[in-house]
Amino acid sequence: MFRMSRSRSLAAAGLLLALGVTTGCSTGQESKGGGDVAPVSGKISLTYLQKQGDQEYFIGEAAGAKAKAAELGIDLKVVNLGNDANKTVSEVRSAIAQKSNGLIIVVPDPAVGPQVVQSAKDAKVALLTSDDQICATGPDPAACDKAGLVPRIGFSGAQMGGEVGKRAATEYQKAGWNAADTRIISAWKQDVTVCGDRVKAARSAFDAAVPGVQNIDVATDNTPTGAQDKIAATVTANPGVKHWVVWGCNDENVQGGVTALENAGFKADNVIGVGLGAYLACKDWSGDKPSGMKAALFINGKDVGALAVQTMYDKLKNSKEMPAEAFAPTTMVDPATWKSSGVTCS
Repeated sequence: MFRMSRSRSLAAAGLLLALGVTTGCSTGQESKGGGDVAPVSGKISLTYLQKQGDQEYFIGEAAGAKAKAAELGIDLKVVNLGNDANKTVSEVRSAIAQKSNGLIIVVPDPAVGPQVVQSAKDAKVALLTSDDQICATGPDPAACDKAGLVPRIGFSGAQMGGEVGKRAATEYQKAGWNAADTRIISAWKQDVTVCGDRVKAARSAFDAAVPGVQNIDVATDNTPTGAQDKIAATVTANPGVKHWVVWGCNDENVQGGVTALENAGFKADNVIGVGLGAYLACKDWSGDKPSGMKAALFINGKDVGALAVQTMYDKLKNSKEMPAEAFAPTTMVDPATWKSSGVTCS
């Protein structure tokens, strides 16, 4: 989940309470989420623009958005942006031309943020992001003043990463490995802010429980094959390592790492992979073959899609200011619990 490229070529009020809304400063709201947008008296029209719309997580997100839109009587169009940053800009303009009252977007590239924000502001169209952040004043959300960040619906990167790190530490302690011949691989696309938040939190949580295990940062494109190639090279460059712990921005990174280690001859007992998403991890648990994927944090895209639509509805229909961030819940799952937790595995 949450792959992104820097290249230019590239849900109801009750749910709000249940998901734990975090509200921040609304200074500059006019330039970010559409504080000057007029309320809509008739039927609301929304466009949900998603990167990687064919990915399992985003398919679920779109389904949750559609279900909430149907419940609220909203006309919703979902657009798959793939990984194309240029398409993002053109589809935003198209949605505005088609008289969408609000845009919910998951950008393939945060660098398009200022263009997207300006287009929405000029057209007086409400803007909300889901999953990944964008900044109104620059291409890098990590370097953005909080007042410049567009309101976001999604998950807390720090919370998610912390849960991954804690579970990895538990698995490590259970395995009884020695720090001297163990290495951690942290794999993520390093220009994606939320990814950096996750792996940093994972490392902090792991070190708090198990200090002294050396970490190796691996830059990837957040895809399984990309991660597999990069991690395979890392494994080759570290021939003395007997045990590996793998985490990353998403399930793709961890699955790629687990596959690379398996191809390098490491048995499942010598690999601790903790995924983030569970939509790929569950495939490793569907058969009888042992897997290095020991657990994964389940994040349900349906909750995010529904909450994003509800948040936009409240803004356009009731002039309710959008929160700086609103977070959906997560659940750690493993081979014994993933089915009962509601993970969709296809």
